Amino acid sequence: MLPPSRRDFVSLTVSESGSYTNSKQWRRQSCWRKWKRLSRLQRSLILFTLMLLLVCGIATSPTLIRHWRGENGYDGKQPFVVNLKNEYRSILPELPSEKKDYHRRGPPALQNHLQTKTNVSSLLGVENHGLDLKNADKGSEGGKPINSWRGAVIEEEHASDTDTKDTEIQDDPASIALAESRLEAVREAFRHAWKGYKNFAWGHDELKPISKSYGEWFGLGLTLIDALDTMWILGLKEEFAEARQWVAKELSFDKNVDVNLFESTIRILGGLLSTYHLTGDSLFLEKAKDIGSRLMPAFSTASKIPYSDVNIGKGTAHSPQWTSDSTVAEVTSIQLEFRDLSRLTGDPKYKLAVMEVMKRVHKLNGKQDGLVPMFINTNNGLFTHQGIYTLGARADSYYEYLLKQWIQGNKTEKELLDDYLQAVEGVKKNLLKKSTPSSLTFVGELSHGHFSPKMDHLVCFLPGTLALGAHYGLPADHMELAKQLIETCYQMYAQMETGLSPEIAYFNTHEGSTQDVDVKIADRHNLLRPETVESLFYLYRFTKDKKYQQWGWEILQNFNKYTRVPTGGYTSINNVCDPASPIPRDKMESFFLGETLKYFYLLFSDDPNLISLDKGPTSDVIVSVVFLCL
Repeated sequence: MLPPSRRDFVSLTVSESGSYTNSKQWRRQSCWRKWKRLSRLQRSLILFTLMLLLVCGIATSPTLIRHWRGENGYDGKQPFVVNLKNEYRSILPELPSEKKDYHRRGPPALQNHLQTKTNVSSLLGVENHGLDLKNADKGSEGGKPINSWRGAVIEEEHASDTDTKDTEIQDDPASIALAESRLEAVREAFRHAWKGYKNFAWGHDELKPISKSYGEWFGLGLTLIDALDTMWILGLKEEFAEARQWVAKELSFDKNVDVNLFESTIRILGGLLSTYHLTGDSLFLEKAKDIGSRLMPAFSTASKIPYSDVNIGKGTAHSPQWTSDSTVAEVTSIQLEFRDLSRLTGDPKYKLAVMEVMKRVHKLNGKQDGLVPMFINTNNGLFTHQGIYTLGARADSYYEYLLKQWIQGNKTEKELLDDYLQAVEGVKKNLLKKSTPSSLTFVGELSHGHFSPKMDHLVCFLPGTLALGAHYGLPADHMELAKQLIETCYQMYAQMETGLSPEIAYFNTHEGSTQDVDVKIADRHNLLRPETVESLFYLYRFTKDKKYQQWGWEILQNFNKYTRVPTGGYTSINNVCDPASPIPRDKMESFFLGETLKYFYLLFSDDPNLISLDKGPTSDVIVSVVFLCL
């Protein structure tokens, strides 16, 4: 039986409705079947190629770039690449300016109370003179800085301890412009203060800006002499020339007048010596020799501890009428000036006199872990009122001058260094505490074993001194302590309603406290002191951390807001806690021009050669300008 025959064809029946029409729908279906037949790898390669072509097309299309950028150009939010004259150039967002509206955050006690501050310009008649004090730091785009938990404003792009990023910021045109505007603000403040002194107190010791008159202390043009080096550093040539002419023609020390040894040394002798070093003008050295020799009778005591008062016309000296004591700070804070005078004149008598004081204090009993009492008797040379230890008034600059004398002497006088290091350890052991609720490190006082959380504004010399010592090779933990203390000193300003520090603050240390700082009614005054600004200068110079400049700028603005008098000058005030009624005291201390404004200027300058701290320990400029301070 034969098998069935094999067919060589396929029978296909197509209905009428499904006939082939070569339509687009059929082609799409056919392409999809072909796509599905491809392997997964093939499909992935095709998709990747298409995406790459799309991205390249977008990147090279000027029309699309202009559309994305908008008609006004790049919005500054993201980096991108643009084709310009057939060259690819990276366009980066602009570094954020420091001129920003800053807002303090953190615990309520650490806020700056800006929202409760009232402008008292109408009360003092203060004019802004082109300085927008309220919005001086507000940028055009309203960028926000980074705020630390303690309320310290830190700019987003600054570097705390590195030089690379800081160099980038300094090279930025906006940063350069900001620095120059702040320097000019200091120059303008000095000119305004000088205007009041020139108009109402020329040749006298101190300006009374509210009453448009003057106060006399020694009758020696104290403010004018104290301000000489500041004028030179600020580049105020016209004002300096006027002051020099007065010194040449009017200044005479041949007067029957009692002067305080300490105050006349740091303000008059120091002012003349520093100006001589800056200018090389022999006029100032001759005047320094004159006053220096007239102060020497103060050392004519059996104990070699100098009297506090000297009659520079009669050549006699004596203790105050109410006591035979001198303060320890006064007799141990005249050494830099007299040592320098010996070096310049070649006469060792000045240095021998002041170094004898240091030798005797070095050997005295009555210290506690390097901390010294506040008083010393000129008759027997012994400490009095023992058991009370403070870094505030009557003892403060003893510690400061220990370090600076050691540096001045090319770091060879070991006794000075030993006393300084021992004192720092004594501070850590006996006087350092933390406040509540925010753990601010502060320096209190010790009275017969009892600790008091009282801290004078004068203590704010300490952060700068500690930083200076660390810069010259002393332990690194001194710098860490300096950073903690300068934040506390800043908070003594920031937590006050006016943004200005009281003369004395009390820190809360008990659990449950809601505010770190309390101020007693008698301590609410502000005397335009320089200590915090000086320490800010040292900390900024050594760390390059921009927040220190920002803090100083806030303080300067508040001086302008609450202490500036429209007819010229600045006044100390009685109440830093009441922005509506700060109560002017009608007195501008000479150190406001001699130191406070000087340190503001140095703080805001990014020029490390402006009063360099790195030229060497015996640099004339370092010794005579930076180190001669309250």
